[in-house]
Amino acid sequence: MMDFLKQLPHIEPYGNPQYFLYVITATLPIFIGLFFKKRFAWYEILVSLFFIVTMLTGGKTNQLAALGIYLIWQMVLVLFYKQYRKSKDGKWVFYLVSFLSLLPIIFVKVQPAINGTQSLLGFVGISYLTFRSVGIIIELRDGVIKDLKMWEYLRFLLFMPTFSSGPIDRFKRFNENYQTIPERDELLDMLAESVRYIMWGFLYKFILAHILGEILLPPLKNLALQTGGVFNYYVVAIMYTFGLELFFDFAGYSMFAIAISNLMGIRSPINFNKPFLSRDLKEFWNRWHMSLSFWFRDFVFMRMVMVMTRKKLFKNRNVTSSVAYILNMLLMGFWHGITWFYIVYGLFHGVGLVINDAWVRKKKTLNKERKKAGRPPFPENRWIQLLDMVITFHVVMVSFLIFSGFLNDLWFKK
Repeated sequence: MMDFLKQLPHIEPYGNPQYFLYVITATLPIFIGLFFKKRFAWYEILVSLFFIVTMLTGGKTNQLAALGIYLIWQMVLVLFYKQYRKSKDGKWVFYLVSFLSLLPIIFVKVQPAINGTQSLLGFVGISYLTFRSVGIIIELRDGVIKDLKMWEYLRFLLFMPTFSSGPIDRFKRFNENYQTIPERDELLDMLAESVRYIMWGFLYKFILAHILGEILLPPLKNLALQTGGVFNYYVVAIMYTFGLELFFDFAGYSMFAIAISNLMGIRSPINFNKPFLSRDLKEFWNRWHMSLSFWFRDFVFMRMVMVMTRKKLFKNRNVTSSVAYILNMLLMGFWHGITWFYIVYGLFHGVGLVINDAWVRKKKTLNKERKKAGRPPFPENRWIQLLDMVITFHVVMVSFLIFSGFLNDLWFKK
């Protein structure tokens, strides 16, 4: 069996145009079945397993073994907590189960920082599976999920289109979506949307991201390293090039994932909504990597605010939200990796959100004072909005330069 798995080709998800020939051919029978109000559940399972297995193989089977161990671990935790939650609601049991659910991803993130080697527990998609699994545990405690069958849990966790890099869905929404087959008119709309997303995805990922990331970025990095110093003009070019490449690559991938989800009758949440038109950082995080941002907002930020408010750690609620912003974004930075530039990236956005909120409050106060004095409020015309967008865009680009890790190469040459 292991020899057979080793001989399977490695098929990178959405990695090249040929992949779409395979995945569309495989999902077409599913879409046709939905058109006639039929779900071919076993065929869906086989399609998902085929693409997940070929995603994780290619001469080696260690990632496949890691996935198997991971699934067993998460199933045991979820089954235990499901049974426990029926009669009890101990907060320390909830914290313990949540921590144990996070333990595999903690090992995967921490080990490279300790000894420079990749953890044997790692596999493509572990971060996004962890978000889904921990989300289920939290929603079991909150009572959002009343019942959970193990095959529904696995179907949600192993949903092929979003397995490797999201978007991050919620179990209740996904399950209700799965159980309700769309009407024919809606299916045709989903098909048209899939075609549109695939075409835009090709432009974003295979043309624009390729030009920026493969053609322009490498020579710019070489020139910046040759020039040296703490900062130089080529670093500015790298900042914009990398930032735009990151957007087009990830937004293109997300479009592909949503398109294939549609062909399987599931409307996965969108991940990007014109983020560079944001007028401030708060709006940016409501438009950028939205499924991740909303997951951290609902399951981390809001809960930290609630706990700190209940414990009365700070008298001022603005201080409470500011601390929660910084801790939330720091945690997001650590999630990306245990390196100084990911952590500083998280801190940068945490502090940025604090400043953003402080300015919004200050602006409201100033407008009230101006109103009392019989003066008009600060202008909110299209030129001010455009200025806000330009400032936010450049702040975000600076953060992406930090995120890129290039400054590590420039400042700490080996």
